[in-house]
Amino acid sequence: MAELASPAGPLPHIPDDLTLAQFTLDTQHPSRPIRKEGIPWIIEDHSGKKLGLEELRARTFGLANGLSLRYNIKEGDVVLIYSPNHLDYLVTVWAAHRLGAIISGANPLYTTDELVYQINATTAAVLITHPESFEVALSAATLTNMPANRVILFDTDAPTKTAVANQCTVQSLITIGLAQQPNFVERRLNPGEGKTKVAFLNFSSGTTGKPKAVAIPHYAPIANTIQLAAHHKMNEDYCDWEERRIRPGDVCSAVLPLYHIYGLVFNTHFSFFCGMPVVLLTKKFNFLEFLNSISRHRITHLMVVPPQVVLLCKHPVVKEYDFSHVRYLTIGAAPLSRELMERLVEIFPNAHIGQSYGTTESCTVITTFPLSKKRDLSGSGGQLIPGVVARVVRPDGSLADFDEPGELVAKMPSLALRYEGNPEATAETFVDGWLRTGDEVKMNRDGEIFVLDRIKEMLKVRGYQVAPAELEGCLLDHPDVADTCVVSIQDDYSGELPLAFVVLHPEAAKRAASDSQSAEQIKQSIMKHVADNKVSYKKLAGGVEFIESIPKNPSGKLLRRVLRDKARAMKPKSKAKL
Repeated sequence: MAELASPAGPLPHIPDDLTLAQFTLDTQHPSRPIRKEGIPWIIEDHSGKKLGLEELRARTFGLANGLSLRYNIKEGDVVLIYSPNHLDYLVTVWAAHRLGAIISGANPLYTTDELVYQINATTAAVLITHPESFEVALSAATLTNMPANRVILFDTDAPTKTAVANQCTVQSLITIGLAQQPNFVERRLNPGEGKTKVAFLNFSSGTTGKPKAVAIPHYAPIANTIQLAAHHKMNEDYCDWEERRIRPGDVCSAVLPLYHIYGLVFNTHFSFFCGMPVVLLTKKFNFLEFLNSISRHRITHLMVVPPQVVLLCKHPVVKEYDFSHVRYLTIGAAPLSRELMERLVEIFPNAHIGQSYGTTESCTVITTFPLSKKRDLSGSGGQLIPGVVARVVRPDGSLADFDEPGELVAKMPSLALRYEGNPEATAETFVDGWLRTGDEVKMNRDGEIFVLDRIKEMLKVRGYQVAPAELEGCLLDHPDVADTCVVSIQDDYSGELPLAFVVLHPEAAKRAASDSQSAEQIKQSIMKHVADNKVSYKKLAGGVEFIESIPKNPSGKLLRRVLRDKARAMKPKSKAKL
């Protein structure tokens, strides 16, 4: 039966009496390598500005003291960050933790209504934002009765607009805090308290419904960092130095959003633990600038999401770059096809390449590709990391066999506590210490997980289950397809049929725009491509619709529900037969 503890090795001690700030900035762990002398912690990509440990610690104390002095931020208060990546983003996280407060990160693309929802859901005490997001932040604050003076701005080099000139800034709070005597006493946690004291209220991605506040204790990101270190045998002499996957002094690109768990834990805190500086991209994502950043900073380690992989594999400018210095690349957030993985090997010839899998509720990584595979092109989401026990469960609740599809249910030390304020959803997802992931997977005897799709997103065509991600992988192999998302449409005969929303490559888009006959020919070619490569019930019987872009959240997950709603509004109930 498909229940297995990680075969990746034993799990070292995880301290349960530290906050994340204390663990990251103040303590040494046996699994943690010694950082090389003079190696910075954070490098801002566009400016090259570098921050080392002592400056980060000083800024963290100054901001904590400033927040205490001016706003009386204290234990249990929520500090909400509504901003893209910023040099002081993590300083804000650690400052809140020094005070015993909780951090909640909001998507900087949120509308006023979406931000209002998160402010209300967290009862935030202050809102820290970027000047470019100030108008939305102020509007949301007004609608939630938060005083305007509790909207605090990150500092930027851009000219200050009149509307924000009088707002309190993070730098001003740091300056005040460093100039004054401490107004707070940093509390030390009791043994075991790290497992229950909330550090983050991170919001689920909302791919299938309204986002939920995931209550994550301090112990969870600490545990996941140590689990990842154990998986990668940090501080162990397991192979020649040149072949080690992660080494102190390697350089990691931090392109992922810090409000998302992937960027917050795996991309940054794990990198810090490993002695790697992170090159923080603080500008709006631009693919060409991303490529230049990899080259300019001699990035060795990349943690990316599928939309970035599609660009790497399909954008013509990539061939102009030499990425032989890149030594590690992992992809999370959604499964990738073997074809795209093989293309990555061509682009990054010297890199360890594979996929990783995790959720907000698991406080990031559940699986990542094993050390035994330099390049895992199998389509696996990776191997269970130390400390994880996993089951694959059939719809009737019984255990599936190995290599049989079912829902992944897992137990791990990094498990979140609950959905804050949502006992019904909590009871459905967190069951007796186990996490019901809601993901349809297969697991082999080596503890490798193959993610098929979200269970709630699985199509059922004439009784057969069809995974949208499988069809999307096939569609991306068509030469005219730049990006795609498959959703279901209702059908009287088949129950559901697959419909593909497709973003065309520019040349194909020009042909499609020239006349309706060319557009129809492209659609038929795409549908034939799927029909030629998939079993009959997986054909795109719902059709193909062209779209300018596929909606995604910044972690790279498809917002399938958005296009599902669009499809249902656009198309009458289908009566097609296969």
